Amino acid sequence: MSPEAGSRTLGVGSDATRFAHPWDPSTPPFAAEAFDLQDKLYALHCAEGPVPKATAAAVRAFMEKELRPWELAWQEDALGLPARARKGAAALIGMKEEDISLTSSTSAGLQAIAMGFPWEEGDEVLAPLGEFPSNAYPWKALARRGVSFREVRIFSGHRSGADALASAAPGTESDSEARILAALSRRTRVLALSWVRFQDGLKLDLARLGQACQDRGVHLVVDGIQGAGTHLPDLRWASAFATGSHKGLLAPQGAGFLWTSPALRSLLQPMGTWLGVVDGDNFARPSTDFHRDWLADGRALEPGGPPVLAALALATSMETILDAGLDALSAHVHALQARFLEGLSDIPDWRSEALRLERLRIEGRLGALLALHHRGEDDSAHLTLMRKGLKAGIFTSVREGYLRIAFHGWHGAADVERLLGWIGGGATGTASSP
Repeated sequence: MSPEAGSRTLGVGSDATRFAHPWDPSTPPFAAEAFDLQDKLYALHCAEGPVPKATAAAVRAFMEKELRPWELAWQEDALGLPARARKGAAALIGMKEEDISLTSSTSAGLQAIAMGFPWEEGDEVLAPLGEFPSNAYPWKALARRGVSFREVRIFSGHRSGADALASAAPGTESDSEARILAALSRRTRVLALSWVRFQDGLKLDLARLGQACQDRGVHLVVDGIQGAGTHLPDLRWASAFATGSHKGLLAPQGAGFLWTSPALRSLLQPMGTWLGVVDGDNFARPSTDFHRDWLADGRALEPGGPPVLAALALATSMETILDAGLDALSAHVHALQARFLEGLSDIPDWRSEALRLERLRIEGRLGALLALHHRGEDDSAHLTLMRKGLKAGIFTSVREGYLRIAFHGWHGAADVERLLGWIGGGATGTASSP
């Protein structure tokens, strides 16, 4: 569906923009009873997503089996549940199941690449300035092997680290992809970046970056945690995609998955685990027969024994997302964002920020996260507003000068109105209906 469908133009002079309504946000893709959110307006899955009731019920039921271990089945449980999670992960990113590795977190997936890649002294990893630590420390740990980690500013006035609060905010005038590609050097072996950035919410063009990287013999490695579960990544030219489970995938902490292209995986050192070899799961063959080949698929990069409970929780949550439909979730999120930004533009103090974000949204540069910049050098006003919201049952967060509001499939039009009332100074603790 076109992002312009059903849109209307706001008459705001030279700042005219379009607030598109491509979906009816009054009917959320998730049923209200799917979660136990009570009267809370939870717009914080960019930090921690709520677990669906179905996931909690599945985990409780499995723990009942654990009380009676003779009821556990090797094929159905130990092997079947991880296979079910790999299948769901592949469906959520539009890739093949055999290229999925189950991990414990985004970091674990990136570490499998960083520690298993055939580096040479003098190689470098390039990353946009201001990546989340999960996508920095696995690469920085390579310094002892002579591999450097280099950052590049991706928009005008971009700052990070100790100067993060002095940073400008990204806009449509910034060609971030061009800045990234211009920074690639003959030493660059990996371009490591977040698909959707955790603080400013900018969504990068993976297809454009991936094509250019492939042409130059560089591997594009993607931290996808801020987009997984609400949007479909374009990984046709990427080499890897890693995500944790506890944000948009709506599962508990401690799970995740890694997708790798066969070309990259053929270069990586296996994790060296007993299920990463041919017939590792076949006890009819003596376990001490070590004359086996490593598996060629993603299981060779998995960290150990079968993560049964984590796989069950992850699979059940992903199936909840797939049942609702990723296309429906994406359209719903963007419709909610459009309605919110339209209302935000009517609040004088927030008008310019609403217009900046709407232009980014229209151009497909946002994921589920709306990041409202503090527009100065101090985020104290954002922190005060966030704390006021908490007292009213409205859950948001502040990161590096941005107030973050994340929409998902349980939010509805009434939630948008409640958020606007809060941000405009009239927050209440009244529960909202879908």
